[in-house]
Amino acid sequence: MATGVLPLLVGKGTLCSKYLINHDKIYNVKLQLGTKTDTADSEGNIIEQKEVKEEKLSQNAVEKTLNDFIGKQEQIPPMYSAIKVNGKKLYEYARKNEKVEVKSRQIEIYKMELIKLDLKENIIKFKVRCSKGTYIRTLCEDIAEKLNTYGYMKELQRTEVGDFKIENAITIGELEELVNENKLKDKINEEALNIVNSKDRKYFIKIEELFMDKKIINLDEDLLNKFLNGVMIKNNNIDGIYRIYNKNNYIGIGVNKNQKLKRDVIV
Repeated sequence: MATGVLPLLVGKGTLCSKYLINHDKIYNVKLQLGTKTDTADSEGNIIEQKEVKEEKLSQNAVEKTLNDFIGKQEQIPPMYSAIKVNGKKLYEYARKNEKVEVKSRQIEIYKMELIKLDLKENIIKFKVRCSKGTYIRTLCEDIAEKLNTYGYMKELQRTEVGDFKIENAITIGELEELVNENKLKDKINEEALNIVNSKDRKYFIKIEELFMDKKIINLDEDLLNKFLNGVMIKNNNIDGIYRIYNKNNYIGIGVNKNQKLKRDVIV
């Protein structure tokens, strides 16, 4: 039901997660009209059904409805989600049929594009580019409501997460083959990564490459030792994230704030 791009962080790359969680995303979505499920997707139980009026499904009407969702808006997350309320995940309340107030969150839809309209099966396939935190299941239900019917998310494919695109990705099966070929049994360690890199380097992105758009700060030996020991170094650059080098050696990432440079991710 749900497939697509999933960036995996390995080794010291896990320290970069905070820089990746705010990425925008692009999805291909199949919306099934006429039926409502308790999970808002195809894995849930059908709880209500409603006629789909043919006049509501003209191409112009559907495109206009999709475009109505473009922009910043408040969205209420679905009950079957991992968002916590009073220390419990929403799906825990849902499974016990317990009522709980769910607060809306601001999201943004940047673009909506109709891909295909299947009048026979009452399916709308569309593409959406949206902000972090957008629930496509809720979006599907809201679109269906605007079309005066019910709906649920039938299929979902995430094609982009920030700069990570599906055409550059590999399947879990292909990853397992790489692991088995290189005898990476328990964990991917540095030695094993070197083996994989020599043959299948294109599947791995170095930390340095992840921050190629950031400016460089070169440190001499004295400042480098202070930097590595966590000492804040006086620096006149503007606030922001910097790639840190010593001569031609990449050291990692530093954050400059109020003219003081501090280490963040060290490779």
